[in-house]
Amino acid sequence: MGQPTAPNPALLLVAVFSRHEAAIDWARRRAEETWGAVKFESPRFIFDDTDYYQPTMGSEIQKRFFVFDNDFQQDSLAEVKLLTNRWEEEYAEEAGHDESRPLNLDPGYLCLGKLVLASTKDHAHRIYLSGGIYGEVTLHYRSKRWQPAGDWTFADYRREDYHEFFTDCRAYLHEKIRKEAAR
Repeated sequence: MGQPTAPNPALLLVAVFSRHEAAIDWARRRAEETWGAVKFESPRFIFDDTDYYQPTMGSEIQKRFFVFDNDFQQDSLAEVKLLTNRWEEEYAEEAGHDESRPLNLDPGYLCLGKLVLASTKDHAHRIYLSGGIYGEVTLHYRSKRWQPAGDWTFADYRREDYHEFFTDCRAYLHEKIRKEAAR
């Protein structure tokens, strides 16, 4: 019989996208108030891989990733998603933008072997976490590179520029784990 083990170390990741610079800055401040300083911040990526969000978010959307070095507890991902959903609603009410959803926050975590995202939508490739939240392995790390976890992996998460950023985060986590093991 197998024995339960603790999960591997992970880094909390929050994907933030909006057409409004102020929304991205607001999200960063809220996240840092909650999880501490951002350890890694991606460049601003142009989000033009799909027009799915245009009706609710407008056009010229930008996306940025914030990664936190806070020994993320993977079993808290559903709580994090519920919190970021509340932040989206709060920002929409406060900011007064024309779009119904001026800010989109997608939390997840990155560990050595995978990148997991939280979602409110069930699908065949997602597992139920709690509180109406599902988790999906969006990317997995194999043969020294990030690879889509299946046909359902979002188009933008297939991008090489995202993978470069995630690889830098993964290298940091790998070194952190190595140093902790050497103690």
